[in-house]
Amino acid sequence: MPIPDEVTGDEIDRSVRQELLSLPKTLAVDVARNLVMVANLLDEEPERAYAYSRVALRLASRVGAVREAAGFAAYGVEKYAEALTEFRAARRMTGSVHLWPIMADCERGIGRPERALAMAGEPEVQQLDKAGQIEMRLVAAGARRDLGQPDAAVVTLECPELASTAVHPWTARLRYAYADALLAVGREEEARTWFAKALDADQGGVTNASDRLAELDGVEFVDALDPDLDDEDGIEDEEDEEPRQA
Repeated sequence: MPIPDEVTGDEIDRSVRQELLSLPKTLAVDVARNLVMVANLLDEEPERAYAYSRVALRLASRVGAVREAAGFAAYGVEKYAEALTEFRAARRMTGSVHLWPIMADCERGIGRPERALAMAGEPEVQQLDKAGQIEMRLVAAGARRDLGQPDAAVVTLECPELASTAVHPWTARLRYAYADALLAVGREEEARTWFAKALDADQGGVTNASDRLAELDGVEFVDALDPDLDDEDGIEDEEDEEPRQA
């Protein structure tokens, strides 16, 4: 697949570059450039990111960082079984547990929420950093809802980090998930409070808390760029306009 000339491969993290040192230099550069394309496209064009990840995988399937990137690319296009295979391979190669929450979420995607819940109770969770533990909690709550246990999902999300006034990169998502869980069990007023708290913490726009708040408040947004709306308004304006005096 074509790669822009300005993508050199030097853009990747130093740790990944270190892993690629096991490859011949020219091959390492090719793999690095494909990994950069995966990272650049993952959010906006996941299908293209997936295609570049397959190239990198074909070139260097024995490199942990490549297997991890392939896992994220597969996850991005909802190929959960494939993603889980890649994440497991990356974990075997690196020994790291940081992929544990997303591996559990892949189990949910495959249709095995009970397996995701089991993983939430494994010793590996204690080895995760705080962000990873919060992510695991979010996955476990989602699994509870998959199993038709919405009240248990609420309880799963109730933790000291939820009540903390400190704002971390994961705070907005945790508050949002709690608000959504509350709404699912009919606790609408509390849900509104927590959607508002999620919005306060959402500095990067990672949730749609503002839309959910507006929905609860009965506010409807109008697309000012909608051509159909313009046509309707134009007709009304013409009908309401008084005849001009000569």
